Amino acid sequence: MKAKLLLGAMLMCGTLSFAQSADPIVMTINGKPVPRSEFEYSYNKNNAEGVIDKKSVKDYVPLFVNYKLKVEAAKEARLDTMKSFQQEFAGYRDQQIRPALVTDADMEAEAKKIYNQTQQQIDNNGGMVKVAHILILMKQKATPDEQRVAKLRIDSIYKALKGGADFAALAKKVSQDPGSAVNGGELPIIVKGQTLKEFEDQAWSLKDGELSQPFTSPAGWHIILKKSHQNFYDYASQREAIMKYIDQRGLRDQIASQKLDAMAKQEQTTPEKVLEQKKLEMEAQDPSLKYLIQEYHDGLLLYEISNRTVWDKAQKDERGLQSFFGKNKKNYKWEQPRFKGIAYCTRNEADIKAVQKAVKGLAFDQWAEKLRKTFNADSMLRIRVEKGIFKQGDNALVDKNIFGKDTVSAPVKDYPYTAVYGKKLKAPKEMEDVKALVVTDYQEYLEKQWVDQLRQRYPVVVDDEVLKTVNKH
Repeated sequence: MKAKLLLGAMLMCGTLSFAQSADPIVMTINGKPVPRSEFEYSYNKNNAEGVIDKKSVKDYVPLFVNYKLKVEAAKEARLDTMKSFQQEFAGYRDQQIRPALVTDADMEAEAKKIYNQTQQQIDNNGGMVKVAHILILMKQKATPDEQRVAKLRIDSIYKALKGGADFAALAKKVSQDPGSAVNGGELPIIVKGQTLKEFEDQAWSLKDGELSQPFTSPAGWHIILKKSHQNFYDYASQREAIMKYIDQRGLRDQIASQKLDAMAKQEQTTPEKVLEQKKLEMEAQDPSLKYLIQEYHDGLLLYEISNRTVWDKAQKDERGLQSFFGKNKKNYKWEQPRFKGIAYCTRNEADIKAVQKAVKGLAFDQWAEKLRKTFNADSMLRIRVEKGIFKQGDNALVDKNIFGKDTVSAPVKDYPYTAVYGKKLKAPKEMEDVKALVVTDYQEYLEKQWVDQLRQRYPVVVDDEVLKTVNKH
């Protein structure tokens, strides 16, 4: 008996081990297992065909681990409990799941519903007619002479038609509706409510093949030849157009909402729980969907925690930036001198010196506002200014006046007087001279410090044997 139990236990363990090995754990991060399929999804997506900086599996591991560590830090900071995060993530998740609620049968039912409504509306209102017409334009406020000329002309056309003239040939020659004239006066099939009431009253009162007498509408004088009439088209001929209409009008989402509410009511639960259940079902069938949704979830957390810890902090931490610049000033040398100042042109010669007097003694970042208030505060712009830190080739005026290059700058209309003002620098004097570079480097510095701290805080264990099987099983 004991032997049988032992054998059964061994077989059970063997079966369990085999099931687990179908998607083995490639690493654990902060005690949380990462299955091989998840790592493969991330690796393959970020190293797909066309990616320039492709990584080997081994080289990708630290990037993946750092990503996961930051997500752990975001969860520890409870960023996933923020209402803004939950709303944005739920919106994305629902975009992936809601369309799957709508089956082909649902779409077919909606299409037939739209068709039946349209069919009933048209057929109960006289169906559709095919006509050709001849139009002689007449303004609504035409003078008596203009009215008389138009009436004489339409009467002569009607007389010719009654005398046996070919309608199509005459329409091409005399009709003043260019859209239909080229087709012998023939119009597309029309339904009521599509054109002028006076026109429709005549078209629907005629018999097939019958010619109307001349009549007026706000457009002018008409003669109609009724070609045929029919009920609305059959469903099969309209199905494709209706399906396109459903997609173009966003009705698929409306169908999904209605079905979601109905399912929740039937199951006596909430729409959110129905969506969650549907998500689990879809993820079981398609693991890549699971990781796509998780990727968006983690990506939102990663952005928020990185912005707080690195990106936004680096931008606003003036003391930290100044300290970092001071310690690494040697890294920000220029290969060639720069000119820190302004290149400007003025309407009046006197403003050349006035500009220099206005900014003298002010901090460089205050120059632009001072010049705007002093010279360009009203509708008349007295000066045109380009401010910055220029290297050779950036500005023709600077090249000529500071770097001694024989350049010719195109004159600015109405601003004939030109000058430059500022200092030529061999190397950056202050952090502001190279702030963009300093911010970027400071962000990298903060990032490295942060990752080092995360690696000390959260344990990481990688199974090298499982790692060797990535994309090879």
